[in-house]
Amino acid sequence: MPIVASDEDLGCGVAEHAFTLRVVTITTPSTRCYKGSNMNNNAQYTMGRTEAETKRLIQNARLYDEMTRRFLQRAGITKGMKVLDVGSGAGDVAFTLAEYVGPDGSVVGVDVNAEILDTARDRANASGFKNVHFIAGDARSLELLDTFDAVVGRLVLMYIPDPADTLKQLTTRLRPGGIVAFQEVDLALHKALASPETPLLRKLVDWECTIFKRTGAHIDMGIGLYRAFVEAGLPEPTLNLETPIGGAAVWPGYQQRAATFRNLLPLIEKYEIATAEELDIETLAERLRAEAVVAKRPVSLPPHITAHAVKGR
Repeated sequence: MPIVASDEDLGCGVAEHAFTLRVVTITTPSTRCYKGSNMNNNAQYTMGRTEAETKRLIQNARLYDEMTRRFLQRAGITKGMKVLDVGSGAGDVAFTLAEYVGPDGSVVGVDVNAEILDTARDRANASGFKNVHFIAGDARSLELLDTFDAVVGRLVLMYIPDPADTLKQLTTRLRPGGIVAFQEVDLALHKALASPETPLLRKLVDWECTIFKRTGAHIDMGIGLYRAFVEAGLPEPTLNLETPIGGAAVWPGYQQRAATFRNLLPLIEKYEIATAEELDIETLAERLRAEAVVAKRPVSLPPHITAHAVKGR
């Protein structure tokens, strides 16, 4: 299980203290079956639809950026491709795709949240991207004229009742030999990384899992990617696991964890998991930092698992 330390890996400018935990080639299928879910609608977006959440998404994308770039390269995204980005949000994955496909390629980003796509369009214009545009709607049912070379998504299947059926629908938008590539969080694995030596982090991870379960999200969607791909009729996917991890006095992950729980606080109180006083959001980042430094044990952000496969010809 190699641990690689470099500024490039985390993209946060603290190479001597920041790490990315990388585990590759996972072949164990999830034990959870998504088919036949009794949910008629997509799960609630757990983090809420606020300006603060949009900012958090952009900051989060920076921490996971190098991981996503490695994933897209492994999946085979190259110049000249036409790519469908599902669940584009503020546009970060779409912008990376736009870089990889170049001016001869194109990216269509789709999201059900029309408001956040206004932010994505503004950011695209500010950055000078001419080969990406965004459409509000459900990628499963939108009328799109193009057939794509790849369909990509990050942190989207976890909110969908039947991920396998969704993948099956999305692959109809691909040409023969097209690429299916998805990156999902696995909060169940995150619990395994939380040690008794870091009780605050462990408590936060427990709360996070409880909240996402209560809102209908698949907390084990990362491992569940294997089953979803196979049940969608796709070849067994190539899987990788990575997570940003750090334990130094200076690491942006502490602030990112605090930002996440700031946005989760309404649900923490709604579900009577804890009070605002117990969470004490204004000091949370500093308490996480102090705990990691004293325990000499690093703090991890939620691990992401990536999966990619090629549609049969």
